[in-house]
Amino acid sequence: MLILDQLKIEEPERKESFLEILSDKYCRSILAVIMDKPKSAIEISREKNIPISTVYRRIQMLHDSKMIFTSGVITDEGKRLFLYKSKIKEVNTSFHDGKIDVVIVFNKN
Repeated sequence: MLILDQLKIEEPERKESFLEILSDKYCRSILAVIMDKPKSAIEISREKNIPISTVYRRIQMLHDSKMIFTSGVITDEGKRLFLYKSKIKEVNTSFHDGKIDVVIVFNKN
């Protein structure tokens, strides 16, 4: 059985959107901190010293672009807590003949 562990982005609009998100330092920082373990927005904010409002905006961008998994837990106090984990382990780009190739290596869950 073949398990898909990487994907080449072919659609020009999706490729541009993906590269634009990865060019954002906060998005890269968030993806790095949630690479191995799911974390809440508050944990991300504290660990990376990013304002919580910025964390939520970037999480929304990453979610809309399908770059993160979102899961939820109920705390001991009965509150809902969302956790985020990167779907992306690695991104490889190359530029040749005026075209850019983007290959995503998926994060193992």
